[in-house]
Amino acid sequence: MGYSKEIYDKANSELSRRRHRAFIDAENRRARIYEELPSVRELEQKLTHTGVAAARAVFAGGDTKTELMKLRDENLKIQQEMRTLLQSRGYTPEDLEERYLCAACRDKGYIDGRMCTCMKKLLRDIAYSELNERSPLSLDNSRFETFSLDWYQNTPDPNGNIPRRRMEKILSFCKNYAENFSRSSKSILMMGNTGLGKTHLSLAIAGRVTDLGFGVIYGSAPDLLAAIEKETFSRDSDGAVLDRLEQCDLLILDDLGTEYSKAFTRSAVYNLLNARLARDKATIINTNLSIPELQREYSDRLISRVIGEHIHFTFIGDDIRIAKKRADFR
Repeated sequence: MGYSKEIYDKANSELSRRRHRAFIDAENRRARIYEELPSVRELEQKLTHTGVAAARAVFAGGDTKTELMKLRDENLKIQQEMRTLLQSRGYTPEDLEERYLCAACRDKGYIDGRMCTCMKKLLRDIAYSELNERSPLSLDNSRFETFSLDWYQNTPDPNGNIPRRRMEKILSFCKNYAENFSRSSKSILMMGNTGLGKTHLSLAIAGRVTDLGFGVIYGSAPDLLAAIEKETFSRDSDGAVLDRLEQCDLLILDDLGTEYSKAFTRSAVYNLLNARLARDKATIINTNLSIPELQREYSDRLISRVIGEHIHFTFIGDDIRIAKKRADFR
């Protein structure tokens, strides 16, 4: 699927704004130059005349080579005269033209039918911005490079597991998953208590997957389910929200289990996840609930599919946020 239509629409709207701004700025510069140097306008008209004359010579036939050479020499002479005149006031011929942010594509986003690098960057920036708006953490701060294993104990917990070793493996998996993400990537179930890094790693994956040009939607379960409910019971609904959630390349469903539990939300969770599983679309589910708790909250048929078709990790250790606050007061 790649970036959503909404992101492309925003990118094209921004490019249109840039082109309009370049046009207005050029018009203002030209008006200022014409006021200071009226002869520049006359020279521009002469250049236009030589261009028209060259076209007519080609269509007229006859000894076009001699005529075109004469017109070319005249054109070059006029250009030099204009350049000298402009330089006398500190201007250049380029000051009469539009100045685009991307000179390669002239802010059109494409060069000979191929997407320009400026368009790729614009799409990525817009997608990043949308992710940042929905996420509780900044994407800039939620990168793999900022995920520190130092906050996890290097000694066994009561169950004999060493949190740092567990998290080293999870971090390594997530890095590899993000770097090699494709439309056939598996889904992930991240379980564990609050404050153990599930959201951080999910957003780190989202950032890298977005860089690769895939369409990513991030949202907390309460927010996304509320959006689905609002759309479902809206008279003017076109189904766009649910369609995007079902069709995006990667959906990150954060804090599953914190939404208000009722028949509609349970059904919506089932329908959404089941639709994505049926389409082989990757989903990352973050939850503070254990598998038995998930089974009690949702249907057995859904959880059995999630467990069977998701790679699941259990995060362990102490709440990192509390540990960081304690460190700040030392």
